[in-house]
Amino acid sequence: MTDHHSAPGAPRTFVEPEIYYAQLPSVHVATGGLITDPGGRVLLVKPNYRPHWLFPGGMVEEGEPPEDACARELREELGLEVKVGQLLVVDWAPPYGHRTRPLVYLLFDAGTMNDPAIRLQYAELDDAAFFAPEEAAARLSSRVAARVPAALAARERGVTIYRPAEG
Repeated sequence: MTDHHSAPGAPRTFVEPEIYYAQLPSVHVATGGLITDPGGRVLLVKPNYRPHWLFPGGMVEEGEPPEDACARELREELGLEVKVGQLLVVDWAPPYGHRTRPLVYLLFDAGTMNDPAIRLQYAELDDAAFFAPEEAAARLSSRVAARVPAALAARERGVTIYRPAEG
């Protein structure tokens, strides 16, 4: 890094990389998987620690690629071995409540399944079920509900949709 306040021709000063990177802001990263059935219904999970349903998924661990985190969470939560596909939705949220850092949420296409053999992880989840898109959105928090139509549109068009925080 250069010191842009130095006079032209003056020696430049650099910040050591470990100091530079330590002072950068950080974010939490979470992933989810859009799984639908052949009728277009959306798979949601009901955590026992939240009042709303969610897309299956969870937090990315230190150094873990987000698509690997999504596959790991689907395996851990539902017992599903899923090939994680295209990134459908990128969602950003500012710090909120006890979460002191911004959150980047990545929703991946996890395919279409006809009545998958779900092995629910009861330590965290009370239920998992497919819902029509409108009903799925109604079961999600108002902030998360907008991910349903965004993800379905992104899948249909073969694009990734960015959803900035609403303010």
